[in-house]
Amino acid sequence: MRLTQVAKIPKSALIKLSSPQTREYWEIPVLYEDEHLLALDKPACLLTSPDRHDPKRPNLMRLLHDAIAQKKPWATERGLDYLMNAHRLDFETTGILLLAKSKPVLVALANLFSTARPNKLYHALVHGVPEETTWEIDAPIAPHPFQTGLMRVDRKHGKHAATRFEVMEQYRNHALILCQPFTGRTHQIRVHLRHCGHPICGDSLYGGAPIYLSALKPNYRLRPGHTERPLIATVALHAAQLEFPHPITGVQVIIKSEWPRDFAVAVKYLRRHAAIV
Repeated sequence: MRLTQVAKIPKSALIKLSSPQTREYWEIPVLYEDEHLLALDKPACLLTSPDRHDPKRPNLMRLLHDAIAQKKPWATERGLDYLMNAHRLDFETTGILLLAKSKPVLVALANLFSTARPNKLYHALVHGVPEETTWEIDAPIAPHPFQTGLMRVDRKHGKHAATRFEVMEQYRNHALILCQPFTGRTHQIRVHLRHCGHPICGDSLYGGAPIYLSALKPNYRLRPGHTERPLIATVALHAAQLEFPHPITGVQVIIKSEWPRDFAVAVKYLRRHAAIV
């Protein structure tokens, strides 16, 4: 019998971070914590790690390390002197980010992630309605030869990349997709969804346009003098669940993250105004 632990953390568990340089402030929910691990609910528009091209941009790991060095209350309460991420999420991607509280645990997690044993599930809102309910894309990915930061399917020079997709909900011109990557290539889910003709909403880098209420709601009227904003202004991709064997205890851990508010609002209006009857 496999022992499984489903993470349950009080909603009041928050880590408060700020960037004096940009005057930005974040309250980041804790999704799971024990003496070895910490899982955070990463917000959109925050880098996980330093940007190679602009190291001064705020990033989560530097903010965490600065707060530990400054002995912020949330860090001293936990007795933290080490914290490192076991994987990354894209700048605009939201959801579960797993961190190690010691170097040995980080090494164990790195070995775990390199074997593809963690079960990572993402939710994405995409353009179009897929013909199949479930399908897999096995297509190697490589950096674009001329556009920095862009990835593409490259069967000659790319690295192996495989993703399973499943339709969770269908709407008139969109769909809610469950994405399960079996490998961890940069932008993998985004590239594979574009490759199969269903780019993620709001993903301008890979051909995804924003979702506007005016395109969904009949007789939509915008108040004079106002400019319509998209229902979700960033890439509609959310790291919703992470399942893995605990690197110390071996118990199977399941961590879940609820949709951010804008993602939930977009789904609400798609269900209300674009449902397939």
